[in-house]
This record gives sequence, C-alpha cells and structure tokens, in this order.
Amino acid sequence: MKKILIIFVAALFLTACSSSNVSDEASKRKELQQYKQELSQLEEKIETLEKELEENKTEEAVKISVAVLDTQVFEHFIEVTGNVEAALNLNVSPESAGVIESVYVKEGQLVSKGQVLGKLKTDALERSLEELRIQLSLAETNFQRQKNLWDQNIGSEMQFLQAKTNKESLEKRIDGIKAQLEMSEIISPVNGVVELVYQEKGEIGSPQTPFAKVLNIDRVKIYADVSESYLTKVDEGQMVNIKFPAINRETKAPISQIGNTIDPNNRTFRIRIDMRNTDKMIKPNLVSVIRIRDYLAENAIIIPSLYIKEDFKGDYTYVVENVDGTERARKVYLETGMTNNNRTEILDGLSAGMKIVSEGHTQVVDGTPVTY
Repeated sequence: MKKILIIFVAALFLTACSSSNVSDEASKRKELQQYKQELSQLEEKIETLEKELEENKTEEAVKISVAVLDTQVFEHFIEVTGNVEAALNLNVSPESAGVIESVYVKEGQLVSKGQVLGKLKTDALERSLEELRIQLSLAETNFQRQKNLWDQNIGSEMQFLQAKTNKESLEKRIDGIKAQLEMSEIISPVNGVVELVYQEKGEIGSPQTPFAKVLNIDRVKIYADVSESYLTKVDEGQMVNIKFPAINRETKAPISQIGNTIDPNNRTFRIRIDMRNTDKMIKPNLVSVIRIRDYLAENAIIIPSLYIKEDFKGDYTYVVENVDGTERARKVYLETGMTNNNRTEILDGLSAGMKIVSEGHTQVVDGTPVTY
C-alpha cells in the first residue's frame, strides 16, 4: 500500500512540472510577438521621419566649369625621324692617274661648274706631244711632196698612201695626247662648295681615289623610314610638316617619292622629300622630325583627354543636364577614337551643344547638383 502511494505522488509531481513548462513557452512566444509588432511600428516611424527630413533638406550645389561642345576638324599625325642629304654630294676624282702637281682650291671655297680644282703632272705628256708635233711636221712635208708627185703621175701609189697614213696616224696620236693633257685637270662637275680636299700636292691621283668632295645644298633631300602599317595612309605629293629642332625651324613640303620595297629588318618603307634651301641653313645629316597626317575627320567631337575617366564599364565623363529645374551632373559612357596631342575624338556618347564638365569633374558624381 505504501508503494502505491509513493508512485501516485510521483506521478502528480511530474504532471505539475510538465504543465509549468508549457505555460512558460507560451508566455515567451507571446512576448516575442509583441516585440516584433513594436519593431515594425518603429521602422515605419523611422522611415516616415527620414522622408520628411529628406524633403526638407536643401542640396548644396558644387561649383564647376563647363564647356559647350561643337564639331571641329580633327587630325591625327605620326612622327618619324628624317635625315638630310645634299641634292648634289660628289666625290671628284682625276680622269687619269698621275702625280698631283697643283691644288687650286681649299675647303669651304665656292666653285663653279667646269672650274679646275687641281692638276696632275704632265711633263712626260708634254714632251711626247712636242716630239709628235716635230714628227708630224716632217710627215706633212713628205705627204705634200708625195701628193704633188702623184698628181703628176710620178711615183707609186703605195708611197703616196704610206705618206698619207703616217701623217694621219701622227695627227690622231697628237689628239690623244691632248685629250690626256685635258684629263690631267681635275674639274668640278657642278656649282657648289668644296667640303673636303682629300689629297695634297705630290700624292698619286687616280680615277679610283677621290681628290675632293663638292657639295651643292641649294636643294636638299630628306629621307625617312615609315612603318609598313601606314603604307596605305601615305601618298606621293602629300604635304607633311617638317621640324628641325637644332635650328628651331618648321616648314612644309610634299612627299616627292615613296619607296617600292619594304626593309625586311625593320619592316619600314622609305620616303623622300625634296626641299629648297636658299639660306643654306639646312645642312647634310641634320636631324628632322616629320609629321605625317594619317587620319582626318571633318566634323568631329573632340574633348581633352584629361576629361575622360575609366571604370569597370569603360570610359566615361560628366555632362550637365537640367533635371526638374536643377542643373545636375550626369555620367555618360563614351566610345573613343583616335587621340592626338592630348585631344581625343568621341565617336559616341556626346553631341554638339552638350555641356561637358571641364573643371571640377573630380568633385561630382552622377546626379550631383552643380552651378557654374
């Protein structure tokens, strides 16, 4: 009986504990639901207050400068280095071999076409000429006598022909000696200036050894190598800008010739430009910078390259638009073209008449109110 009583009391205790646990969980759920309702009401109140504050807020405009876009001519140039050569740059040599007897010019001296620059020794030739002249005098006398006899049908035809042949042979030998004497003179083939005198009196001159260099720089030639990638963009007769940094001079001239071969070593072709050089300030081997136009757009939108920014979407800049009566900066993405001298052609994204932010573009974002 006692055991039954103990079991009954234990069962009553467990039932009471279970009822208490259920009551606590229900209470907590009810409390949680109440807090959620209060949080929702607070969020609604916060959102309402933020909207009211936003409506009453006055936006501060950023001070900027703008530029109004317009179409203009855009040119792109490539630059290559050119080298100047004299139009006439000649090494003058004797026409025959011999000892140089006289040098009539010095370096830097102006000479004219046909002027004698130097002379070879001709003593032996002159002696030979004198001997031939004596022989010719005798041969002419003998020929005349034989002719007179032949006219009178006296003597043989052979004697007459031998006298005639001897006379003509001596005349030709004399002409040959005279030609050799003329070749002993070293003559300038052009008007110009003596740049160098290679040989001096007493040295051996020959056709294979230059005696002097004569330059004429009234006209000069400029050669330059251009990459083969520009072959279709360079034309004969095309005007180019030429700058000579050493003498601080710029000029324009047409391309006179375009080479017909590609250099396999550097993949370039050669162009030549002929120029007048009236004041002779453009010297051979002077370095020049040649600017060749390879692109032209007549009606292009051009902006300074500094205005163009880049993000993960691409290139962009800021323009100014009126939104509901307020001037605001607007971010526009661009399609860019060629760039030359820190100026970039815009192919898409901008048009004439638009206002672009020229100063202060680092202080604005898309939608920023601005004043200018």
